[in-house]
Amino acid sequence: MPAAIAIRNLSKTYPGAFELRRLLRRSPRKQPVQALCDVSFDVNEGEIFGLIGPNGAGKTTLTKIIATLVQPTTGAVTVKGFDSVNESAALRELIGLAAAEERSFYWRLTVEQNLMFFARLYSISKRQAQARIDELLAQLDLEHSRSKRFGELSTGNKQRMAIARALLSTPPILLLDEPTRSLDPLAAARMRSFIGSLAVGDPPVTILLTSHNLNEIEELCQRIAIISHGRIRELDTPDRIRTLHKARERVRLVLDGISIERAVNVLAPALADVEVAKDGPRTIITFSREIGDDRLDRGLRAILANGTRVVACETERASLLEVLEAYEREEDKGNR
Repeated sequence: MPAAIAIRNLSKTYPGAFELRRLLRRSPRKQPVQALCDVSFDVNEGEIFGLIGPNGAGKTTLTKIIATLVQPTTGAVTVKGFDSVNESAALRELIGLAAAEERSFYWRLTVEQNLMFFARLYSISKRQAQARIDELLAQLDLEHSRSKRFGELSTGNKQRMAIARALLSTPPILLLDEPTRSLDPLAAARMRSFIGSLAVGDPPVTILLTSHNLNEIEELCQRIAIISHGRIRELDTPDRIRTLHKARERVRLVLDGISIERAVNVLAPALADVEVAKDGPRTIITFSREIGDDRLDRGLRAILANGTRVVACETERASLLEVLEAYEREEDKGNR
């Protein structure tokens, strides 16, 4: 699929007070901070792409560079062929940005007045803007807050407002920073459903999503990138990242038609580290194995040869949280 967002060898260094004090011929107190280092990846048309990492990893800086709010130190970002530095005006027309902790709304204006103000900045006619606002308020469960001042809204509704504003001009590219932050579980589920519907719409919306909710990332994103200390450490589907990261997995077999004693006798020659338990009429076998070895195959063959029926076979591999923690441990060791 063609790339909607293309990021090539992107780096960003914040000089902080170091360069300023050098220019003033004063002794430096603070070294430059490298927020991003040689980041490269593509986001395909109609894809929901997840970006995860700890606080300070570079997620927000990368999002702001794509949105043309920050310029890179080196490298390039293109959105549908438009360069983020040299063609920033044309690029901004393609992007809707919903940032966490949005502060640019007018607190004394109502929800509807705020959205109308920003719609007019997009050069949307008043009639079209009203229709679009009505649609978004319905889609984002904000109809009951239409006449409330922004300052009176809950934190969750303020987050909904940021997403509504990002969608006013119906952009083909959407940058979402923690879109379900501060939403209750039911509202968060509805928001995830709404985001998913955008990616399969006509035309589909390309979405770059950052979140600390790893279950949300796995539910929504076709691919994810793990960023740590400004570098992309892994990029693949959530399932492949979890699979490739951990060398061992725990296997759970649910069997019908075999006793605990018989299961132990049948499986002992084929498997080690076996745990056997009874759940009503069924027997549950759990064991560990190296991913890719033949222990699961040998165990299943022994069970089937005994005439037992396999009701379920489940594997438990590394979670995305375990993957993130592993990369952070590697970074900590490398910095010692």
